[in-house]
Amino acid sequence: MNDEQKLVIAISSRALFDLDEGHKVFEQEGIQAYCRYQIERENDLLEPGVAFPLVQKLLKLNDLSPVRERVEVILLSRNSADTGLRIFNSIQQHNLPITRAAFTNGSSPFKYVEPFGADVFLSSDPRDVASTLAAGFAAATMLPSNFNKSADHNAQLSIAFDGDAVVFSDEAEQIYKQKGLVEFSRHEVKSAKRPLPGGPFRNMLAALHSIQSEFSVDESPLRTAIITARSAPAHERVIRTLRAWNIRIDEAVFLGGLPKGEFLRTFGADIFFDDQEGHCDSARQHVPTGHVPNGIANSKS
Repeated sequence: MNDEQKLVIAISSRALFDLDEGHKVFEQEGIQAYCRYQIERENDLLEPGVAFPLVQKLLKLNDLSPVRERVEVILLSRNSADTGLRIFNSIQQHNLPITRAAFTNGSSPFKYVEPFGADVFLSSDPRDVASTLAAGFAAATMLPSNFNKSADHNAQLSIAFDGDAVVFSDEAEQIYKQKGLVEFSRHEVKSAKRPLPGGPFRNMLAALHSIQSEFSVDESPLRTAIITARSAPAHERVIRTLRAWNIRIDEAVFLGGLPKGEFLRTFGADIFFDDQEGHCDSARQHVPTGHVPNGIANSKS
């Protein structure tokens, strides 16, 4: 990503807005009742969903000096264009500069991630997320999270990532799962100077770094962090990998297996991405959390 390119985020309507009530109508009464429900309420404002504050902060990056489109958000929805009218009405009422969308009338919208050039797809549907990852693109399932969506948060955007199977491949995690901690540590010390292969979120992190590079560290509108269960001596390979990629990370926290939630609250993450459900459960008690069902930790075998 060069300085004139932008970060493109695709997001589902259920991640952007609170559509739980309408979804219950769909599950309990079927598609026709759902269509009537949405059309009858198409001028009623939808309340923010779990990813709404993140989207607000991302889009505000475009207003910084020099003014340019650093971020674009694209709506991907399983609604039809007819029932989706309420969603676009709410986008306008919330003053969100979102102009591109795909409404797929029940089929999976993940197929539009590539033609829209999206760097990541945030969805509330695990099936769409799994399909997107299988196609080679970054995606995360937005989980119900315990945080106040209406709270007055810090204006600075803070995004945190797990390492293995998210920013990096799960090469090292496979060794840990299959051979244990001792062999994992031995392998990572031996491989410390060999950069890890990239994972699904490498491009998103690079895009964020490109935006950061426009500003000094003290004046940057966003901060990034790696919050990982790794500990010394396995930390060195992470640091050297990011250095080889020429990517700046503001904070790196090596927890050695401690729960991540409190550390993410302290960092003030507007979103955290992790491949392991246990870490996500800890994180979502404090911050918006996206589960990345990638790698050996999510293998069904």
